[in-house]
Amino acid sequence: MKHLHLVPAGTKFDFVGKKLMFFAFSVALILASLGLFGTKGLNYGIDFKGGIMMEIRSKSGPADIGALRDQLGGLGLGEVAIQEFGEPEEVLIRIQRQDGDEKAQQTAVEAVKDVLKDSVEYRRTEFVGPKVSEELFMDGVMAVTFAIGAILIYIWFRFEWQFGMGAVIALIHDVISTIGIFALLGMEFNLSTVAAILTIAGYSINDTVVVYDRVRENLRKYKKMDLAELLNKSVNETLSRTVMTSVTTLLALLALYILGGEVIRGFSFAMIWGILIGTYSSICLAVPILTYFSIRRSDDEDEENSEIEKVEGEGAV
Repeated sequence: MKHLHLVPAGTKFDFVGKKLMFFAFSVALILASLGLFGTKGLNYGIDFKGGIMMEIRSKSGPADIGALRDQLGGLGLGEVAIQEFGEPEEVLIRIQRQDGDEKAQQTAVEAVKDVLKDSVEYRRTEFVGPKVSEELFMDGVMAVTFAIGAILIYIWFRFEWQFGMGAVIALIHDVISTIGIFALLGMEFNLSTVAAILTIAGYSINDTVVVYDRVRENLRKYKKMDLAELLNKSVNETLSRTVMTSVTTLLALLALYILGGEVIRGFSFAMIWGILIGTYSSICLAVPILTYFSIRRSDDEDEENSEIEKVEGEGAV
């Protein structure tokens, strides 16, 4: 029975030899992401900046976005964003938070309904206040920070601190680059995006652990092999599994992105980017960076091998 291999068996790509090129690309990507975040900023959703969100469906066929903008633009509600939401008949209306309490927000909703009347079906109306949005933002930041910290501790205990540092550097690279791509494209950054980032962290660390397991196994198996050669061997031995897992996951995510509708499009896009950048960082960052750390090889096994060699030497005599 033949097995599908997206990567031929026995590959010998020199990932460690090209580490400076990978590091330069990653540094440029991180700097560009931080620059975009600092200058352009993120398009925060209502989850993080507060406001009113209304989802409507036109009863008379495809919605006329231009006419809706004209109708709602003169209500004096401040910034009003209108976009098609999935099907041509469905529209998402986002209105900036109104000055005042909850009553002021309800007044704005009623003003919109007075203009649109019964020509549309009101499917969803949500309001997030400034205090709640600030708390949600801080909770999102804390969730990502705690996740990375927990991953560092896990890798530290499972392997050594050098492996933990390599994994966390790769994870931070993935998170910052994801923020950068959202800043570049102006896509809405909300709680679903934070959930996607946490999922990306889990996926990326899973890939990294698989490669690190092979590195640790080879460290025990090849005592005198040059470290760079050993790291390359470990990555190449797990490359087929890594690529196959990434491709199959991407197929599912592409289906979600194309067919899932506007509600989960941001989440799907973040996941697609995360799978691509996470696979890259696991192979091209997390492993080559180990060459800058002093990796300890098992002293116990060295002693055991010495005893074996001694016994074999005595037997030869």
